[in-house]
Amino acid sequence: MPKVALLNQSGSQVGDIELNDAVFGIEPNTHVLHEAVVSQRASLRQGTHKVKNRSEVSGGGRKPWRQKGTGRARQGSTRSPQWVGGGTVFGPTPRSYSYKMPKKARRLALKSAYSSKVQGNNIVVLESLSFDAPKTKEVVSMLKALDVNEKALIVTADKNENAVLSSNNLPTVKTLTFDDVSVLDLLTHDKLILTKEAAEKAGEVLS
Repeated sequence: MPKVALLNQSGSQVGDIELNDAVFGIEPNTHVLHEAVVSQRASLRQGTHKVKNRSEVSGGGRKPWRQKGTGRARQGSTRSPQWVGGGTVFGPTPRSYSYKMPKKARRLALKSAYSSKVQGNNIVVLESLSFDAPKTKEVVSMLKALDVNEKALIVTADKNENAVLSSNNLPTVKTLTFDDVSVLDLLTHDKLILTKEAAEKAGEVLS
């Protein structure tokens, strides 16, 4: 089982914690990670793109010239696709890009993301996380004490309103509960800061 240091908010080590090997100690599956990221990014697309086909553009109700005798090619409307100002053929229309991965694949992707943080030594486990009031400077001082200078993802077991509000003003810090964490969140943040409860919950739920 991977063993990491257990720290307090002041950055001092108060012990060690053994993480669940089935969640934090597997060989990351890069293919499933890629699939999970593509799936999540696809679901973020709005899909509101729209073009007008020949039935939606204005004008073109009259035949531009008679069928025969002019020497020109026959035309039925000036809004046909080959005309300037005509409709668009096979253009994009509103649609949803989202699709779902199998449940086992989603779970494997999460475990792979957690394990990659452990392998890269980019995980910090806190004994507890508590703030008396929403104050951004307290999060800043905590990150400084933990020697975290990169983009950081703070994960708590349950909703911690003060922690969320305290980190909202920091563009490189995001605070989520364990239930809300996605593969994209884990991979787009350099450091993962877990509370002890969240680490234990991850081991129970994902193993």
